[in-house]
Amino acid sequence: MKSALCLLSFLLCFTIASAQQSKPNVLFLICDDLNCDMGLYGHPMVKTPNIDRLAERGVRFDNAHCQYALCGPSRASFMTGLYPDQTLIHGNAIYLRETLPNVQSLPQMFRENGYFATRIGKLYHYHVPKHIGTSGHDDPWSWNYTINPRGRDVTDEPLIKTLREKAFGGTLSWLAADGTDEEQTDGIAATHAVAELQKSAKDGVPFFLAVGLFRPHTPYVAPKKYFDMYDLDQIEVPKVPENYKDTLPLPAWRSLTSKKDQRDLSDELSREIIQSYYASITFADAQLGRILDALEETGLAKNTVVVFTSDHGYHMGEHGHWQKTTLFSNATRVPLVIAGPGVKAKGSASDCPVEMIDFYPTLAELTGLEAPDNLSGSSLLPILEGAKKDVRETALSQFKNGYSIVGKRYRYTEWGEKGAEGNEFYDHESDPEELKNLANDPAQAELVKQWSAKLHQRIAEANVPPKGLKQIPYQYSGTKTSNTYAPK
Repeated sequence: MKSALCLLSFLLCFTIASAQQSKPNVLFLICDDLNCDMGLYGHPMVKTPNIDRLAERGVRFDNAHCQYALCGPSRASFMTGLYPDQTLIHGNAIYLRETLPNVQSLPQMFRENGYFATRIGKLYHYHVPKHIGTSGHDDPWSWNYTINPRGRDVTDEPLIKTLREKAFGGTLSWLAADGTDEEQTDGIAATHAVAELQKSAKDGVPFFLAVGLFRPHTPYVAPKKYFDMYDLDQIEVPKVPENYKDTLPLPAWRSLTSKKDQRDLSDELSREIIQSYYASITFADAQLGRILDALEETGLAKNTVVVFTSDHGYHMGEHGHWQKTTLFSNATRVPLVIAGPGVKAKGSASDCPVEMIDFYPTLAELTGLEAPDNLSGSSLLPILEGAKKDVRETALSQFKNGYSIVGKRYRYTEWGEKGAEGNEFYDHESDPEELKNLANDPAQAELVKQWSAKLHQRIAEANVPPKGLKQIPYQYSGTKTSNTYAPK
């Protein structure tokens, strides 16, 4: 009798473990402030061998865009599958539950379906570098377990070069650091991620592991060896046409000139800054490589969906601008690779316009989970399966009082109510850098009219209140130091 009970217990445990292991895991990898200056997107200089090899066994999305080119709003958006006008988060330093107290976040969906959800580093908004080593503006209800790495890049702050004294996160700043990869915050994050994967391989519990690296966000800090990979003399500084200002609506020009200390930099200084950004990208890629190696070595790769992305794009002198917060593709376009079980179109690329809010329904479908019925995104599964089906015609982004849509060939932008403060229209076939505004070209009048109508329809859709969610307009009342907002 006793032996029969032991056998029954063993079979029950084996059945549960097998069921757990049959569920696809999710490894969500995200860099901070990373644009598409990468090897896998054909950049002639920037070395990203580890993400390149991930793309070889997955799908690379060439036309993926954030919904708001600023960290806080973008992250709240893709972590809920909702547009910024639905999350009501249009700025940084806002906790998710302040505006959406009963929302189910992406990792929370996994938690509630038997997954162990872990966050390492930055997933929701953090002030960088001030919040490194803390939880920042994290959402505790999203995770079972969190790790907040803090490395020598924080203690080395007095050594950092910067355009504004003692200012690092919001201005251009950089450091070719001493020491090893493993001493940096992102190196420590990778070490923790490797340990978590090794643990998961043993316990068999399905996981949602999110690793948020801080680089290449300013300050651009990486060990010196990564700076040595980029010859300053080989770096080209972007140029803008004469009288460029006259071609843009005033709000667009203001988005390019909001930081006065980052205007009209010398070529010598610009090359040094670009070198630092490139070095930070390759350093981040090396840390991602350590994590992907561990995924393979533990045998988890065959049953783990991997998503690699960034929170928004980034200007490196294009349009005369540095960093983010514009409605040009430099700021809205993000790298995106999805690989793993369910991804049949391995090694392929898609030019379909996709949005970051598509992550949520896509991961739900890939793992067989039921997503909330209030999501605004579209599943990318038809593309991942190789059906060559476009899931949408345009991708929508916004910034301040401007909205923009981009398709396979055109980008159209309006500022103010129905374009009251100006509009922009770009043809990527003849102008991939978006430097020739055709909005007032009589030859484009009919196309501009059509794209204006498309934009208005997209804006209306992005403002539909999400079903079943309480929305609380955000009221700024000073700096908060803790998250006291709980789901209702």
